[in-house]
Amino acid sequence: MSKNIVHLIKLSVGTENVEQLVEWQRHRSQQVVNGQYYHQTRMWPKREAEILNGGSIYWVIKGEISARQRIIRLDEKIGADGIRRCGIVLDSEVIPTVSALKRPFQGWRYLKPEDAPADLPRGRGKEDVLPVELNRALAEIGVL
Repeated sequence: MSKNIVHLIKLSVGTENVEQLVEWQRHRSQQVVNGQYYHQTRMWPKREAEILNGGSIYWVIKGEISARQRIIRLDEKIGADGIRRCGIVLDSEVIPTVSALKRPFQGWRYLKPEDAPADLPRGRGKEDVLPVELNRALAEIGVL
């Protein structure tokens, strides 16, 4: 029996690359509790059980899915305004993925496992990325 899993996908606004995403989470963000970074969002995912069954958040950086992080749990966060929000607590390991083009969108979206890009083999995350124009052209003809 296969387990039901769903991922989330989210734009990492203002981020230039995976290294900058890691730097932000580890050293500049105030959204850290007990050493764990969480991404805060207004909406609570209705498919919580599927997300917590092995889901990850896939990060879109400059129009391309570039990395993912395993979702550990969802924490309730009550703001100073009294509004309930969702803190998506993430594993500290940021895993580079095969690049996949993604158009801009607001908030987060669900991502089916079969639509998620594969992880890059260990050690390949530090390789130079293809120029955006070449990457887009290859994706358009189905090579990537």
